[in-house]
Amino acid sequence: MNVMFLGTGAGIPAKSRNVTSIALQLLEERNAVWLFDCGEATQHQILHTTIKPRKIEKIFITHLHGDHIYGLPGLISSRSFQGGEGLLTIYGPKGIEEFVRTALSVSSTYLTYSLEFIEIKEGIVFEDHLFQVSAKKLEHGIDSYGYRVMEKDLQGTLLVDKLEDIGINPGPIYQKIKRGETITLEDGTIINGAEFIGPSQKGRIVSILGDTRYTEKSLELARDADILIHEATFSEEDEKLAYDYFHSTTKQAAKIALQSNARKLILTHISSRYQTEEDLGTLVKEAQAIFPSSFIASDFMQMEIPKKREQK
Repeated sequence: MNVMFLGTGAGIPAKSRNVTSIALQLLEERNAVWLFDCGEATQHQILHTTIKPRKIEKIFITHLHGDHIYGLPGLISSRSFQGGEGLLTIYGPKGIEEFVRTALSVSSTYLTYSLEFIEIKEGIVFEDHLFQVSAKKLEHGIDSYGYRVMEKDLQGTLLVDKLEDIGINPGPIYQKIKRGETITLEDGTIINGAEFIGPSQKGRIVSILGDTRYTEKSLELARDADILIHEATFSEEDEKLAYDYFHSTTKQAAKIALQSNARKLILTHISSRYQTEEDLGTLVKEAQAIFPSSFIASDFMQMEIPKKREQK
């Protein structure tokens, strides 16, 4: 599990920051990539990475402001020319389907794959045997959502040494034991497969929030997150400006991280008014004064989310 920032700017592109898009790479877990928002030129940003558009299976849109969706028609179209054949599902607020289908229709775009749209409300928006994704509405000028991606707890590892100690060597029987089945050996010995599986591993949590003022809804989405990705459009001294434009400051994002018991905070959606290294250093220091494990995202920055140790 890996997070890559394809765009970290707010509103309009800047020389060092494209507009918003985040890739959650789940190559080991499901051989797929999930995008969160798709600002203008996201497909250009992808060209500088190892991401294959055909592996993008889901796109989660936080809200319908242009800096979060204008890259969708181009990426969707190009995916057809880059080996995309599998279903692409797009999640987002009401209106996302109309926006995309209108752009594709007017431009006479033909796709080699199927598109599915899920216009979301608060609650669980996706769930399978590996992951659950839930959404909550935040506080912005238009409907804006945050997403909480929860990996389900992982089954413990097979205790091979313990099996070999009682004379059970690797083979097809290991699969039955891994499933926790009760096995009768050739000598009549009965073993319970569950006794040869180590403790489960706690699943990981990634919280990715859309544009928002400070709101307690963010706390619910970020609770115990391994990584909280929170907008920090403005510095602490521009708190009034942040409020007027329905955005957050570095300090407010850090408070959410602290109060939610998140492990790491990544600041993104940075206003183009902050260009210099000194400016960016000030922003991250403001957050670190409240939540020490704070980082500021830059375009193409990646962060691994390691598996947790097995639960005792």
